[in-house]
Amino acid sequence: MKRIAKYFFQGLLFLVPVGLTIFLFRVAFIKIDGLLGDLLGKGIPGMGFLIVVVGTTIIGFLASNFLTKRVLGLVERLFARLPLVKLVYSSVRDLIGAFVGDKKGFDRPVVVSLFPGSDARVAGFVTGTDLERMGMPDKVAVYMPQSYNFAGNLIFVPRDQVTPLELDPSAAMAFIISGGVAKGSAEKESAPR
Repeated sequence: MKRIAKYFFQGLLFLVPVGLTIFLFRVAFIKIDGLLGDLLGKGIPGMGFLIVVVGTTIIGFLASNFLTKRVLGLVERLFARLPLVKLVYSSVRDLIGAFVGDKKGFDRPVVVSLFPGSDARVAGFVTGTDLERMGMPDKVAVYMPQSYNFAGNLIFVPRDQVTPLELDPSAAMAFIISGGVAKGSAEKESAPR
């Protein structure tokens, strides 16, 4: 079951960006073909496809070129300053980066004791350890995904209430999101009765 859940999430990480990209490119193809048809009096089938592919390739080249990285960085900084655009852009960029970027955000699975003296624990991922700028130097940020939902809660807890899990981060995410149905590799005993 663990392997199936892992494959499912890997499939999602592959399909969602691919599907969204195909959808956006398709819309762009149709719009460009329509605009060219309006400008020229008759459409040239496939011209929208050619313009989008060539344009994307040129942007990819420019993004990887040392000289134009600064210009693209300027565009990124501009997006980061516009009020509503900043919210959408930074959220999408950070979410994608948390799963596939160089700075993966869900790589430290933990269990948290929310109530001192209680044996109840909650699973999550440490996403921040330096909270001094927020006035909480003795706490860490723990993100707790919700089961069967792409949402979660961010809580701040004392460091001594956080215990690292010896579990692969993707297995921990699958276990949490599945509501405990996907069996984690650290689970060695049968379920309590």
